[in-house]
Amino acid sequence: MYIPSAFRVEDVAKLIAFIQRYNFATLITCDGAAPFASHLPMLFYPGAGCHGTLVSHMARANPQWQNFASGREVLVVFQGPHSYISPSWYKTEPAVPTWNYVAVHAYGIPKVLDQPERVLSILHDTILVHESSFERPWPGTLPNEYRDKLIQNIVAFEISLTRIEGKFKLGQNRSAADLKGVFDALSSSDDAEHHALAKIMAAECDIGKNAS
Repeated sequence: MYIPSAFRVEDVAKLIAFIQRYNFATLITCDGAAPFASHLPMLFYPGAGCHGTLVSHMARANPQWQNFASGREVLVVFQGPHSYISPSWYKTEPAVPTWNYVAVHAYGIPKVLDQPERVLSILHDTILVHESSFERPWPGTLPNEYRDKLIQNIVAFEISLTRIEGKFKLGQNRSAADLKGVFDALSSSDDAEHHALAKIMAAECDIGKNAS
């Protein structure tokens, strides 16, 4: 990923937190002829491997998992809040529109997990993570026959990460006044995506309240 120095994030703890927050990711592989992508929920286990391990599952009918046998590195893209940025929000003139966004790329070698107990553990953890915020979480209990059939129709896998890179493109290369203008515009919007991006700006950028 092209990352100018102003937008590069190397704080591993920050990147891990981002992966865990925006964990519906795009898995990209290549069979040697063409790229292939699937959109999947990912869980991150920081204590497994040198850089942590991602785990997920896909339908067995999805041919992508067959590419894992090649032993090639794969790419997992985690996308966060993003927004069009109007030059009218800047103090500096002249200026042109741009797009601000947050993204993390994770690379690693995938491995299919065949053990039924491991597959069940991944499914249980996935349910637990995504149900935990609900007032009445679904416990994940299923009839044994239905559960066993389900396992036969999915492929669970893990990706031992070799590297992680983060790009937080939030206007860090612009003046304090320009940053403040963008932050104010996003914060006053009715769009939830804009609010989420403004919240990240507040955490990542030195936005002075009295910038002029």
